[in-house]
Amino acid sequence: MANAGIIIPAGEWTLDVNGNVNAFATMADYDTATGTVPATGTALAGSVDANGEDTSYGLNTGLLPAWLGFTGTTRQNDLDVSFTISFQPNVSDNTALGMGDQATPLNRQAFITFGDASWGSVKLGKDLGIFAGDAILNDMTLLGVGAGGGASGGATTLGGIGTGYIYPAWRGQIAYTTPDMNGFQATIAITNPDQGQGEAATVESATYSDRFGIEAKAHYMFNAGAASGKVWVSGASYEREQAVGTTGYKTGSWDATVADIGLAVNTGNLGLVAYYYSGEGVGQGLVADLLGSEGASCTANSASAGGTCSERDSDGGYLQATYVIPSGTKLGAAYGVNRIDALNGETDLIKENNRWTVGAYHPLTKHLNLVAEYNAIESEGHNGYNAEMDTISLGAILFF
Repeated sequence: MANAGIIIPAGEWTLDVNGNVNAFATMADYDTATGTVPATGTALAGSVDANGEDTSYGLNTGLLPAWLGFTGTTRQNDLDVSFTISFQPNVSDNTALGMGDQATPLNRQAFITFGDASWGSVKLGKDLGIFAGDAILNDMTLLGVGAGGGASGGATTLGGIGTGYIYPAWRGQIAYTTPDMNGFQATIAITNPDQGQGEAATVESATYSDRFGIEAKAHYMFNAGAASGKVWVSGASYEREQAVGTTGYKTGSWDATVADIGLAVNTGNLGLVAYYYSGEGVGQGLVADLLGSEGASCTANSASAGGTCSERDSDGGYLQATYVIPSGTKLGAAYGVNRIDALNGETDLIKENNRWTVGAYHPLTKHLNLVAEYNAIESEGHNGYNAEMDTISLGAILFF
């Protein structure tokens, strides 16, 4: 995310100031939903509300928040040393007069790295998660909106999160990355589980972790004649605990495990991405339920005994094709879906969220892109629930 921006020599350090500003006007049109929305899971497709309103409007950032990043690098004692700190302010607000900043500004990066090309590098701090990180970075809606547009004052939209891949999140981590070995590179890390206070959690249905998470990935960069690209695999393992009783510390536990595989290829003006993930106990992978309670169904065994949790299986992925026409405009189309299976005939559960995206991304200058997108989002429940919505967004993103 921190790519050569404004370079400033500063004594023994080189400071890179980088980031983006983007804003999109989005209109969402909702159909009347069929059936009752399930209590478990999140339907990403909105529907006509109780007052009969079938449209909404928003002027917000897209999948990327506005970004201001600072990266400092130096070479000391045969080590490459760096730090990165970034801030993500908003471009919109949810009040009519714009006087109340409803969407809290984000702080997504604060980490240090040290290493050498001969043995690799170590990262300590908060950065993009390792599992599913390549899925979001290869998503064309990273420059646009994707799903989740239309609500006024939101900090960011969802892109393909929940409709193609699990949100990698921004995680505290200690990670080791190997040196580049003729295109092959691997990373393994312990990560902050980002959930509660362990055994101190007393709130009924609170979800937390008893250990660090483990995330890893490996990728291979290749060139084959006119084609070049990247193939990757990654995975994550978390142990989840959930309070399932009304008194004491009666808990159930389960393992949240997931793995993925992806391929991105470019040949000439054509770009193709294919991605798939499969997991147990990880839920839909949205921001609010990331590797959380939606991944399993838990019940208390008795008033004094612990609970029992059963993992739900889930999978998903996306296919994407882009083509750069002579004007320099990149045209793209993508389809993505996230699915979750029901347990023991349960029906009060979202079954899947899927999305079609058609987009145009035009480089007005070297750093400024104009963006137009159409997204069709559908949500289905195991109980027969169905909701559909369409969004159109127009805006621009400027990188520096």
